[in-house]
Amino acid sequence: MDAFFASVEQRNNPDLKGKAIAVGGDGERGVIAAASYEARKFGVRSAMPSVVAKRKCPHLVFVKPNFEAYRTTSLVIRSIFKQYTSLIEPLSLDEAYLDVTENKKNNPSATLLAEEIRAKILEQTGLTASAGISFNKFLAKVASDQNKPNGQFLILPEDATAFLEQLPIERFFGIGKATAERMRKMGVFKGKDLKKLSQDGLTQRFGKAGAHYYNIVRSIDNRAVIPFREPKSIGAESTFSKDTFSKELLQTKLIPLVERIHVRLMKKQKEIRTITLKIKYSDFESVSRSKTLLHTTNNKTEISAIIFQLLNEEELRTSVRLIGASVSNFDKTVEESQLSFFD
Repeated sequence: MDAFFASVEQRNNPDLKGKAIAVGGDGERGVIAAASYEARKFGVRSAMPSVVAKRKCPHLVFVKPNFEAYRTTSLVIRSIFKQYTSLIEPLSLDEAYLDVTENKKNNPSATLLAEEIRAKILEQTGLTASAGISFNKFLAKVASDQNKPNGQFLILPEDATAFLEQLPIERFFGIGKATAERMRKMGVFKGKDLKKLSQDGLTQRFGKAGAHYYNIVRSIDNRAVIPFREPKSIGAESTFSKDTFSKELLQTKLIPLVERIHVRLMKKQKEIRTITLKIKYSDFESVSRSKTLLHTTNNKTEISAIIFQLLNEEELRTSVRLIGASVSNFDKTVEESQLSFFD
């Protein structure tokens, strides 16, 4: 979907149409969840601190998120997808992979199917969507960003090599800003530069991700579209209204987070082996500390003790803006996803 949260707000409130809006809090601690295309022209982006967004776009209008409206609209979109295929892998409320190799319309053209799906979304929700069409998930994802908003892009097998060789390295899905900067320092600016590097060399520099980079620049991505992806962890986070150095306060904030995690573990009758502490510092750098047990557990006291131990072992280098906890490495299939809690 195109600027989904912001577009829903503009649809629901005509006074916001054509304006630079941001979904999120406008306070000193606020973070942008989504920005309209009018705001993006000024450099406003999701995950940007609100204070930075206001400097870039002084006339920016802030709107509090309405997740119920987003979920309701997402369900309508998902129902449209189901008219075409059962192979739907959601990535979020506003994005999904669809495998239409064999589809319910018996239409051999993925391009025509994408056009039809986008038209139905517009008709039923009043919102525009963009689509990427190709022969694997990586290429389809990259293609979906090519003609945004309200467009689509096709990468045929015979065109993939030339397309990827000319693609700027920061446009490769899965290569973030930090990795792209590392690559530019290595002289890698486009896909053709990445392609010159050996798999061993990439693995040495980037670990397991190096093998992934080696493959995707060669159009190799054999991942299937999985309709029911199982989340790998259950977690909760709390963002502070003011940064803190106090480990005592951090421990206090962890108690209800562990409680919520434990409730969901018991509800799903799951046991775990790995407990993880997450800390986000005032400069937005995040660190995670984990401990994996030799046994499985769903004991709240044990989970709490390990989380507190991980916190006590962490030497705080500066003040903290967010604390989080999660559990993973389940003994059985888990169905819960991460929850976020904000003060």
